[in-house]
Amino acid sequence: MLEHGGNLNDAARHYGRPRAQWLDVSTGINPQPYPVPAQLADAWHRLPEPSAALEQAACDYYGAPRLLAVAGTQAAIQALPQLRLRRDGRPAQVVVAAPIYAEHAHCWRRCGHEVSEVPYEALDQAVQSPSCQVLVLCNPNNPTGALVEPERLLHWAAQLAERGGWLVVDEAFGDTLTHYSVAAHTSQAGLIVLRSVGKFFGLAGLRLGFVAAAPELLAELADWLGPWTISGPAQQIGCAALRDRDWQAQTRQRLQVQGQRLQQLLARHGIAAQGTALFQWWPEPQAQAFHACMAEAGVWVRLFTRGAGGIRIGLPPDEAGWQRLHEALTTWSQRG
Repeated sequence: MLEHGGNLNDAARHYGRPRAQWLDVSTGINPQPYPVPAQLADAWHRLPEPSAALEQAACDYYGAPRLLAVAGTQAAIQALPQLRLRRDGRPAQVVVAAPIYAEHAHCWRRCGHEVSEVPYEALDQAVQSPSCQVLVLCNPNNPTGALVEPERLLHWAAQLAERGGWLVVDEAFGDTLTHYSVAAHTSQAGLIVLRSVGKFFGLAGLRLGFVAAAPELLAELADWLGPWTISGPAQQIGCAALRDRDWQAQTRQRLQVQGQRLQQLLARHGIAAQGTALFQWWPEPQAQAFHACMAEAGVWVRLFTRGAGGIRIGLPPDEAGWQRLHEALTTWSQRG
């Protein structure tokens, strides 16, 4: 199993510091989550049939013509390579944008597909190759925050569809950049968009995500995943969160301000970072040493060791967290 952010139990064991004594900014998840309402009693008692209300709330929020609810986008990331293999009867040539959320390349490789990891600036050229059957990317990218214009994505999707291919766009961090979403175009053949309530809504533990795609592909995916994939409580909480326009508007505004604050804090300590409203990332040449320095101060950040190495930091939950992060960064900058 790959290592991910949020692995605070590992940090506590390794450094001998109890969980409660850590500032965890390793995930990029909204630290002030949607206030979960009380659930109706039947959420716990009845088998969780597919919810038309949840699907409609998600379609309205994401602007997609059709959606399938899944147990977090991770479920779709694991299933899509298997569906592709079953559909074609042979492995596909898959291009995965790099760097990226590592589960994408991992899951395609695990199913036997031939995976090439290609930098974002070289994706145009990669799509032109007739051998490219599937292109996978995050938009905005996780971990760098890089963005691809919707017009380019739709052009790539059309090119791939002509040869029976797929464009898979993971928009898990797209809630504060809604004008970059291509979910509204997913009736177009070969275009698949993944969305999540874990990041913006801060409900990662709910395990609720959505796949937008053509109806026949959604039906195939639903059949593959089987019945009762979304719990009753998750359905009710998801409906409430997706319909709460006031909370969404206030949260977008707050996260934009906090994202800028984080970028400016890093800049004051000599770090030129980029990212989204929920996280900042930079290619740190001393990534291992930085990660260790933060851990010594009880600040858990996300370490990336592949390639040149990098660091991703999410938002602190409160003023005490901001002060603690500032102090840890001061310790690091003084070492330099």
